[in-house]
Amino acid sequence: MFGVSPSIGEELHGVTATSYRGTDAEILRTRRSPRETPTVTAIRRASPSVVNLHGQKTMRPGGGISPGGNGDVARQVNGMGTGVVIDPRGYVVTNYHVVEDVQEINVTLHDGKTTRADLVASDPRSDLAVVKLRGSGPYETVPRGHSDDLMIGETVIAIGNAFGYVHTSTVGIISALHRDIPVNETQSYHDLIQTSAGINPGNSGGPLLNIDGEIIGINVAVRVGAQQIAFAIPIDQVLETVTEMVIRHNDRRFVMGMRGEEAAEGGFRVVELSDSGSAFQSGLKPGDRVLKIEEESVQTPLNFALGVLDATPGQKLRMEFERDGEVYETFVATLPSSRNVADPVATLAWQVIGVAVRPAGDAFTRRMNSELNTSYRGGLMITDVRKGSAADEQGMRVGDVLLGIHSWQTSSLNDLAGILEHPEIQSGPKAKFYIVRRDQTLYGHMQLASQTGPARR
Repeated sequence: MFGVSPSIGEELHGVTATSYRGTDAEILRTRRSPRETPTVTAIRRASPSVVNLHGQKTMRPGGGISPGGNGDVARQVNGMGTGVVIDPRGYVVTNYHVVEDVQEINVTLHDGKTTRADLVASDPRSDLAVVKLRGSGPYETVPRGHSDDLMIGETVIAIGNAFGYVHTSTVGIISALHRDIPVNETQSYHDLIQTSAGINPGNSGGPLLNIDGEIIGINVAVRVGAQQIAFAIPIDQVLETVTEMVIRHNDRRFVMGMRGEEAAEGGFRVVELSDSGSAFQSGLKPGDRVLKIEEESVQTPLNFALGVLDATPGQKLRMEFERDGEVYETFVATLPSSRNVADPVATLAWQVIGVAVRPAGDAFTRRMNSELNTSYRGGLMITDVRKGSAADEQGMRVGDVLLGIHSWQTSSLNDLAGILEHPEIQSGPKAKFYIVRRDQTLYGHMQLASQTGPARR
């Protein structure tokens, strides 16, 4: 698809029972061994939901705090990190730095089976990402705990892909709470859990568990040069951030005109509806409690957001909801998003190429030019790809950076607008494009939608 730019029993019959007592062996099988401690039970409970993420990427030098790393010089490495399944359809939470710049996310499940995953949504600032396992599932999910009642000194367990040793479990205690940890000039973590459980390179994105085997955090960083000092993002913070990430992703694709919150008794309670939205038109009212989307139960706002995530624009989603003690059913259409209507460049890029983009930023540009020995003025980070579009057909991915089309650079949204309106592009059979993915520049040729379809305006 792409080229590499040169520059860039048998049964017992007739036996009479003489005693109701079992044999010694039977007693041993049914009696719980003193070796089976709460820690053993907790690990056994949570392990099926832990996945190991693999793929080649560049590890760069770190500072005093390293996100799952150890501050060595930049190098190509395998065995990237860990993730934990939060939804039976295969949605996995991990750290953003685990999947950043990774071309193919390969996954090893707890039973040893392998698959791949696709990046769904990410937030570099919070260092969190959601990926989707390929396959139908259902997948084992991690039992959820809370991080608002944690106690200093309580036992915790970390599971992860430490130094490539898959499903490594370590035990420690909560050493402190509410730690704010700077990583570098541009990134810092807030309100972290400090733990003495051993966290090593490859543990990033894995679960920190309480003694009941419930997830209370996502392991994220280690103190370079120190022993038994590691950090995790509290699970309440993780779930809140991930929910916002998925909602933002959904809003870029379609709208339903509704906003809600977690209901005290479980489910997703409708708080606000737009008069022109499909949710209002389908008969929903503020105060209704959504119980199911399609056949999936809704217990939290994240359940709701993930249920919507599986939809496609124009699809009618079946919803079960409760109102005044009665359960009803309705169908809510997912209408094409009009979020970018006020931005003609964003609309043009989505319609013609099939991408949502944003400026990659100066820091990225400086690093790219230094590593690739280039002199690009900038680029456009791809944040979403429309299925069936020219970009999708050419294999463009979220995280790629569009550098140019034809002979012109796409260093800004204005550049992109000028290129797409240029007569050579509108009349040409195909447009050559350049992207940066990880540490190399790739190119391809795409048939723009505007050249074969109706006028854009």
